[in-house]
Amino acid sequence: MALQITFRHMEHTPALDELIREKSLKFNKWFGEDAKVQWTCWVEGLEQWSEARVHTRGKDYFAKASADDLYKTFDMVTQKIHNQME
Repeated sequence: MALQITFRHMEHTPALDELIREKSLKFNKWFGEDAKVQWTCWVEGLEQWSEARVHTRGKDYFAKASADDLYKTFDMVTQKIHNQME
């Protein structure tokens, strides 16, 4: 799995990086090792946002979520992409 992580207007911490890598393992399980995953995280006002784009086998998946806690958005985005598979 190819993984790219981008942070805008916020600090890129090892803890955030590790959690994103952990969440991305689900994409690897669902889509296989050829999946390309791009996460982007940013702060807008008081809201924290994350989005993920997954490209695999000619298909693209995209989800984005906001919450008061960035960690919550990772679960929300992961669930939204999983729902697109069905």
